[in-house]
Amino acid sequence: MVEERFVNAATPAGKGMPVVFPSVQGKNLNKVSKTVPDDFTTQHLIAIVAFQQWHQRNVDQTIELLEKNAFGEQFEIIEIPVIQKATRFRQIRLDALMRAAIRDHRIRNRTITVYLDKKEFMTSLDIETDASIHWFVIHRSANTILLRGEGVITPKDLERITTATDS
Repeated sequence: MVEERFVNAATPAGKGMPVVFPSVQGKNLNKVSKTVPDDFTTQHLIAIVAFQQWHQRNVDQTIELLEKNAFGEQFEIIEIPVIQKATRFRQIRLDALMRAAIRDHRIRNRTITVYLDKKEFMTSLDIETDASIHWFVIHRSANTILLRGEGVITPKDLERITTATDS
């Protein structure tokens, strides 16, 4: 676990953190093409980025806490499985496996899988390792990162999210 779990992007912490979340294209599990964060402009966005299959438990735990605290009413919440660019056949196969595992239309809608150069994506967001999930609070119209963190969101993080988006 990283000691500093979050960074207020309005006052970057000297790590060269990007201010704007990069536009990435993918498809949700309902087979609808989406560009993150560009297609999410009605509310601030909470994007939970996962790199490993075993991260799903952490993603689910985070979304459960957000929904339990009514953050789904104030924010768009999505999960972004990031997968290294692969052959079209492998992408179709992985998408089909994920769809088969997730029957809930709402969860399928908010799960946007992106196939890209994973290392380049991580570098663009100043993510050093893919060992845990990373979450980002993104401004609805400017695509700027208001807050970011690593690992499962905690009740203390919920307070920070509220504070960062109230201003």
